[in-house]
Amino acid sequence: MSKTSGSKIGGPFVAIVTPFDGDERIEIAALRRQVKRQASAGNGVFCAGTNGEFYALSFEEKLAVAEICVEAAAGQVPVLAHIGEISTHQTIALGKAIQHLGVKAVSAITPSFIACSQAELIAHYLRVADALTVPLYLYNIPARTGNTLEPQTARILADHPNIIGIKDSAGSQESLDGFLAIARERADFDVLVGPDSLVLHGLRNGAAGCISGLGNIAPVTLNGIHAAFVAGDAAAAEAHQTHFSTLRKELYALGFPPAMVKRALCRAMPEVGLSRAPVLIADEVDQQIKALAARYAEAV
Repeated sequence: MSKTSGSKIGGPFVAIVTPFDGDERIEIAALRRQVKRQASAGNGVFCAGTNGEFYALSFEEKLAVAEICVEAAAGQVPVLAHIGEISTHQTIALGKAIQHLGVKAVSAITPSFIACSQAELIAHYLRVADALTVPLYLYNIPARTGNTLEPQTARILADHPNIIGIKDSAGSQESLDGFLAIARERADFDVLVGPDSLVLHGLRNGAAGCISGLGNIAPVTLNGIHAAFVAGDAAAAEAHQTHFSTLRKELYALGFPPAMVKRALCRAMPEVGLSRAPVLIADEVDQQIKALAARYAEAV
C-alpha cells in the first residue's frame, strides 16, 4: 500500500485558540468567528492543539471543537485536528471519533507523563495509524511531553502508508533540520513547522507549511511569510518573519506561551475569553501583554 499525492497538505495553519465564556464553557460563536477570521487571511485551522488548550478539554469537547471548526471553515480552508492522549487506546478512540467529522488529517503528540523508549513510540504510532482512515501527522513537542521523537524514529514511521509527516515543535533549528532531511529524501513525508521563529527557515529547506500559535494574533503576517516565499519575494518574506519572530520573543518571555497568546488575543478580541484555570496572569504581566497586543494584533 502506498501513499497518494492527494493526501498532501501544506501552507500556513493556525493552532486556533478555544474560546471560553465566563463559566469556562466553549464559546461556540466566538470559535466560529475565529475560524472564519483565519480563513479570510488564507490560513488553515489546526484545532484542539496546544494553543487550543487540548490538555484542558474533555473528550466530548474535543469532538465539539473539531465539528465546529469544520462547519465554520465550510471547505474554504482545510481543518486539521489534534488527537494525542497519554495512552495509545485513548488516542485511537479520539481519532476514530474525529475522523468522520470532515478533518483533512489528524496529529498526535507523543504520549506524555509515561517515559517512552523509541521502540514504544514506534509501536504507539503504528497502532494509531493502523486504526485510522484519516492521515496522521506525528507531533514532536518534548518540552511538554517529556518524550522526544528522534529523526531515525520518524524515518521508520514514514514507511507507514497512513503517516504523512510530522509537526515539529521542539523549538530548535537542529531538531527541525533533522526532520526536514527526511522530507527531502522522500516526497511522501512532510514537515509542518511548529516554532514561529523558524517558519521561513523551514520553508526554505523543504517544509510543506507550518502550524502557528502566533497566527492567532497576527494572521496576516503569518500568511505573508508563506505568500512572499511562494512568490519568490525574499525581502518581504524576511520582513514578515522578523516581525513575527520579534513578537514571539517579546510575548513568550512573559510566561506559558499558549496562555500568553490567548491573553493577547483576548486583549484585542475579548470574546475569546481567558485560559482555563489554573492559568493565572499577574497584573504587571497583563499590562505588558496589553501593550504587545496593541502593537501586534491584526484584525481580519
